[in-house]
Amino acid sequence: MATKPKKKNPRLASGRKRVRQDTKLNAANTSLRSKYRTAVKNVEKAVLSGDKTKAAELFAKAQSVVDMIADKGIFHKNKAARDKSRLSAKVKALALQTA
Repeated sequence: MATKPKKKNPRLASGRKRVRQDTKLNAANTSLRSKYRTAVKNVEKAVLSGDKTKAAELFAKAQSVVDMIADKGIFHKNKAARDKSRLSAKVKALALQTA
């Protein structure tokens, strides 16, 4: 397995600051991306288990998470809309199936 070559430290103060900022931003974005994926996954699990009320409740929470992360630009707005649409269709299909 080849490892990445170690990056050199920037010499200029502005470059060092940029590295510090990038590290913090990367950690924040990674955390939010994980939150997004977890919210989507939880709805899909509830749909697979057949729990209509739990799926609807989790979908409502997932919608706000998806919108917030799309607004921040971590995922593209179209991807967020597509994911919400697909989740909505799954939740509606579950509701019609059990009704």
